[in-house]
Amino acid sequence: MAITEYEDQIQEIVSEPDHSEFIYDFLGVYDISRATVTKLRKGMNNLAKEAGAVYLKNKLYFREGTGDLMQDYANLQERVDELGSKPRYLLVTDYQHLLAKDTKTNETLDIEFAKLPQYFDFFLAWNGIEKADFDKENPADVRAAERFAKLYDVVVKDNPDATRKGLNLFLIRILFCLFAEDTNIFEHDLFTNRVKQMTADDGSNFDQFIGSLFGVLDFEKGQRPVDTPSWLNDFPYVDGDLFKDQHESLHFSAKSRKLIIEAGELLKWDQINPDILGSMIQAVASEDSRSHLGMHYTSVPNIMKVIKPLFLDGLREDFDSAKGNEDKLQQLYDRIGRIKFMDPACGSGNFLIITYKELRQLEIDILIELNNIGVSTMYVPSVTLDQFYGIEIDDFACDVTRLSLWIAEHQMNVKLHDQISDAVRPTLPLRHAGAVLNGNALEVRWSTVMAISNTEEAYIFGNPPYLGSKKQTDAQRSDIQRIMNGVQGSRTLDYISGWFMKGARYIAGSKAKLGFVSTNSIVQGEQVAVLWSEVRALGVEIESAYSNFKWNNSAKNNAKVIVVIVQLASSDMIKDKKLFLGDSVKHVSNISFYLSEGESTLVHKRSENLNKGLPELLFGSMPNDGGGLIFTQDEYDETVQMYPELEPVFKKFIGAQEFINGFHRYALWLNKNDYETFANNPVVKERISQSRKHRLSSKAITTRKLAQTPYRFSSPHETSNQTIVIPSASSSNRLYVPMGIVGNDTVVSNLAYAIYDAPIWLLGLLESKMHMVWLSAVGGRLKTDYRYSTGLVYNTFPVPALSERRKDEIESLVFNIIDIREEENGTLAELYGSPLAEKNSKPMNSRLAAAHQVLDNVVDKAYKSEGFKDDSQRLALLLKMYEERVKSLGE
Repeated sequence: MAITEYEDQIQEIVSEPDHSEFIYDFLGVYDISRATVTKLRKGMNNLAKEAGAVYLKNKLYFREGTGDLMQDYANLQERVDELGSKPRYLLVTDYQHLLAKDTKTNETLDIEFAKLPQYFDFFLAWNGIEKADFDKENPADVRAAERFAKLYDVVVKDNPDATRKGLNLFLIRILFCLFAEDTNIFEHDLFTNRVKQMTADDGSNFDQFIGSLFGVLDFEKGQRPVDTPSWLNDFPYVDGDLFKDQHESLHFSAKSRKLIIEAGELLKWDQINPDILGSMIQAVASEDSRSHLGMHYTSVPNIMKVIKPLFLDGLREDFDSAKGNEDKLQQLYDRIGRIKFMDPACGSGNFLIITYKELRQLEIDILIELNNIGVSTMYVPSVTLDQFYGIEIDDFACDVTRLSLWIAEHQMNVKLHDQISDAVRPTLPLRHAGAVLNGNALEVRWSTVMAISNTEEAYIFGNPPYLGSKKQTDAQRSDIQRIMNGVQGSRTLDYISGWFMKGARYIAGSKAKLGFVSTNSIVQGEQVAVLWSEVRALGVEIESAYSNFKWNNSAKNNAKVIVVIVQLASSDMIKDKKLFLGDSVKHVSNISFYLSEGESTLVHKRSENLNKGLPELLFGSMPNDGGGLIFTQDEYDETVQMYPELEPVFKKFIGAQEFINGFHRYALWLNKNDYETFANNPVVKERISQSRKHRLSSKAITTRKLAQTPYRFSSPHETSNQTIVIPSASSSNRLYVPMGIVGNDTVVSNLAYAIYDAPIWLLGLLESKMHMVWLSAVGGRLKTDYRYSTGLVYNTFPVPALSERRKDEIESLVFNIIDIREEENGTLAELYGSPLAEKNSKPMNSRLAAAHQVLDNVVDKAYKSEGFKDDSQRLALLLKMYEERVKSLGE
């Protein structure tokens, strides 16, 4: 069941005027069989001897209170201690108060009976769910979102003509009032009690009540009308523009009123985590996100991966070095109150909220240190909300961000007073955030949102939308074209590149720095040269970066994507460059735009090979025949059985999928003489006619011309005795792209690459770790698969000078790999491991993996005699070689 279902069912039970059936109804909420509960009602399996008690073996010992509830509980505990096997729970209640104990965890419950619905999770062991695990997966934020989803649905249904803005604003305001009454911003339970006291059960005057309340919250008490009733004057002045706009009149029912009251009575608003809640509430109001409640917030550890290297680590280091020095501590205290922060794709504010809380904690720590060294100061706030800025295209998300920041501020105010008793910072009236602007961040001039001078310290961060070039709307493509000023190749850029480009221009020549999360596509493939050449021209460099890692939130069943984090700064602002690889960090002299240690080299497509003398890489032969020249295995078998004379004009036909998965089709491979010889064969005649018709029906003139030779492939390549086959795409989960050699009996289709009359040692280079590193960095991806290409991968791959002896050694190792493939008797897909995303995936064949590692060692030493520590070193050398080769060619 959903959380709200448990709460609602138990709420009905505790609200009953007659509680004689309470314990049976209560057990029925959980996964205790109906038959067991029925038998208990009849006393059939009740092991308790005394009246008013129920003992269900291993599950529960319950008894009604007889007057002194604590004494009743003590008596029950004593009785249970005498039992051989203890029930999981003890429970005593007089229906005014309730005491319970979990005998396994020794947790206890001491609550008002009416509040039992809020504590339904205490008894979830009956469902096989331990409370600690449940709390981890279902924090208070999830419960709030679930309950608000129900409320929102009812209010929307009752108000079909209401504006989305009006509905969302109502939701935000109600949420604030509920939080305020649970956290001492308002008097405890003030809002919920007034709803119960001042509104009719049927909800008929609820809109009038809400309108009156929202109307006074934006005014100081001295500015309110003299005839304002006392029940309204009990509410304090809020400000912060939260209640500035007039409430849009709405219709409310008994059901919506009841749901609001339950939200006040059943939820623990003091446990709300604002960085999670914001995303949840935003999802409530987004129809396309509703099914993903609990999956829209980014985990704090991942946010910290962005903000720690960007600024937080530096501030913390400055704090550590300032300890014991009053002047340095005070300087840091003043400094953190001047820094500006902006998330130009802020969503519901996760990054801003975490940053605000971290800065407030640093403020507290500085004050504690000043007290520790004997400095007595009157508390004057340093960090304030007006240092925090955001841009977000969803207007409701902007409202949620502001609300979440106010909640975070209050929580930090409470924490301040808890840790420094004489430091008090009132939450009301609400402070204004610097600016959270509703707009398209790629259209808005960022300096109009957060103006910065060249000397101001400022940080820009976030997790902008990714969207590959093919998934963008026309408007989004237009955004990128405008930002990139129509630079050649910019149509291939991901949408997030717009944030990097605008951000680089924004920080160029200033002290500001930025750090964004991105899919790894912007540091791979053809996008790199297009985007980063423009960034580099601004004098902006990569200061730190996290290489590929899984970005996920803290919710259950969350989706994971492979991302990078890239931090940029003006060249003259960078003192130390750091490259994060997993849990380790490496201080480097420079970070390439492929996120490796090394120079800022950019690899561009080439029409000619960088290495003189290497054979050409081509797409295989294209049929363009409407299926006329291609035969399945069954079609081929039937044809040659009927017409054995046709067997010599057939060749095996393979593309990437056939090659990797170990099957082939057949191509009718005819030259002019063959065609004239077999033109009247019924099968040949029919298939050539099919090819001709297909080509004649084309709109392309060049294809229609091909109908003159319908027996030939549209782009045939003569087969050779040694043709290297390279799949155009292969799973990135494999350690190596499966490549191989085919002979003269096989035609490679245009769905794979081919190197005709290729030397065997070349296959060894292409199957090596060195080449895989190059492919992974510069080749780009097709979805998550490696995408091979002639111009960007093969023609740019730097090949070292190889002696004949080295070539022979590599060739021998390649033949060994081919032999193992045959001996292990499996398809290349099986031998090299199925993609990890597939069910029942298998690792790479161990013999084959070992043979590849031997080849890797030999190839590595051909590039560098002492070999390499990791792939980052491999890529650094390859980029350096590439740049040297390009310069030597005078390009």
